[in-house]
Amino acid sequence: MSDPRESATFVDLLRQRAAARPDHVVYTYLTDGDEREERLTYAELDRRARAIAAHLQGRVGPGDRVLLIFQSDLQFVTSFFGCLYAGAVAVPGYPPRFHQNLPDQNLARLSAMLGDCRPAVMLTTEAIRTRMEGMLPSLPQFHGLSVIATDALERAEPGPWSPPALDAGTLAFLQYTSGSTGDPKGVQISHGNLMHNEGQIERAFGLGTSSVVVGWLPLHHDMGLIGMLLQPLYDGGTCVFLSAGHFLQRPLRWMRAVSRYRGTITQGPDFGYRLLARPWKPEELAGLDLSSLTATLNGAEPVRADTLRDFAAVFAPHGFDAQSFFPCYGMAEATLLVSGAHGKRTPTLKHVSAPALLEDRVVDAPEGAPDARALVGCGLPCPDIDVAIVDPVTLRRAGPGRVGEIWFAGPNVSAGYWNKEALNAEQFRAHTASGEGPYYRSGDLGFLEDGMLFINGRLKDLIIIEGRNHYPQDIERTVEVAYGTFQAGGAAAFSMEYDGIERLVVVQELERRVREVDAVEAGLAVRRAVSAAHEIVPREVVFLKAGGLPKTSSGKVQRRACKLALGKGALQVLGRVGYPEGA
Repeated sequence: MSDPRESATFVDLLRQRAAARPDHVVYTYLTDGDEREERLTYAELDRRARAIAAHLQGRVGPGDRVLLIFQSDLQFVTSFFGCLYAGAVAVPGYPPRFHQNLPDQNLARLSAMLGDCRPAVMLTTEAIRTRMEGMLPSLPQFHGLSVIATDALERAEPGPWSPPALDAGTLAFLQYTSGSTGDPKGVQISHGNLMHNEGQIERAFGLGTSSVVVGWLPLHHDMGLIGMLLQPLYDGGTCVFLSAGHFLQRPLRWMRAVSRYRGTITQGPDFGYRLLARPWKPEELAGLDLSSLTATLNGAEPVRADTLRDFAAVFAPHGFDAQSFFPCYGMAEATLLVSGAHGKRTPTLKHVSAPALLEDRVVDAPEGAPDARALVGCGLPCPDIDVAIVDPVTLRRAGPGRVGEIWFAGPNVSAGYWNKEALNAEQFRAHTASGEGPYYRSGDLGFLEDGMLFINGRLKDLIIIEGRNHYPQDIERTVEVAYGTFQAGGAAAFSMEYDGIERLVVVQELERRVREVDAVEAGLAVRRAVSAAHEIVPREVVFLKAGGLPKTSSGKVQRRACKLALGKGALQVLGRVGYPEGA
């Protein structure tokens, strides 16, 4: 088995793997979310990647962008490596939703990405190309774009292929972040960023050739692409995956796949574990065995203490070891991982005073106290990543016991966003007041204690009403348990202006089985719960059907996108109740 540290790029590494272990099945895709499989060996992946690359090399030059529009399946995998093999820059994108009369956030996002990175070619499947043909003429960004279906290409024998001249500094792909569709930001990930961060992940979680990754994350997202798809190839292990749609339809499919394939590592955002942390009928869990898991990564912020507790309580009788939980912190700008390793094999909880936290002070509070809030430690920063906690106003390092903005630097940190030089200077080359740097400014709030990183929300998501700070995730946690038919992880809290005054608005999804809601009754329950817990009263409460809340592909709530969509009337509202001042 070749040592990945001897490879400068994933092209070198896959070529070595295909030569050394040609018949090793590296990827297994569950086409129905259950038992039907499609498989790829190292040799077959190498052959298909060469076939696509040979076709591309006659059409694109080194560094040209190639847009990938696929479902999260094996055709995405082969086309992604085909781009790398061609020396092109892969740009993973989300397929449009082909629903009539519904606003399509994916299509708007795709259009904005095209305008930003201007790809030379789009790779997709014949089925998606056919369905998109009617959309393309209405989008000026698509004019002149060559669209290639890879279905036949990857089945053909490779044509003449020339290995590209790549090194650690060569740009491998653009990872577009889940921000505003009007101002897309493509994080530039080099081969060196990618190889270095995969090594950090391997060491943080003790991965190797016997590792079996099982997951459902979208391959267009950094956690799905880097943590779920590429990591097993780096380690020499294997990956079993199903689609996010199949998981959301039946969340237990995730754990059944872990049990069936003896998964040793899995990962997901907090909301995914929360969907599973509920009572199940004994027959639904029959035969489930999760004892093979040694690393269960929760990679969304904030990671909730009650999610870890409740998930472990449900699945401990089926072999799940709570000590396998690894809460993590990372983002696309760091390639993926910033922190996640633990000095001791159990998640670290810290109970602090919620009122003090709103003043950016970290004050211990007794567990169970009325104003106590449980924070989950998101691991130790990787050894070669420098994490600093900085006052976002004074730019001085925050002292012990103070919350600040999380800044970080290291070999895994991107050089910046594509074609955003002014923003890169501000965000990727930040210096403290004393001249330390350069650092990347994450926009996240947190603190370090005994080396452990604790996350406390987003700087820009902070709700300030009547001079008081409120963290939206605290309000959302209160809302989702305020009424019996609310979807877990389906709330968004933010402020909107009414008659020149900022007021709280809450948006909440209903469970999938629920088609209508008594907005007056449910809204009153929300209002009472939020008022009692946070001493603030919502001005409006809005109810959506399941899946209607804008989220990133990894399940993080997009509060700003939700606020904008609500203002434009673009949300599918099932019920809405307002409370004028004094009501």
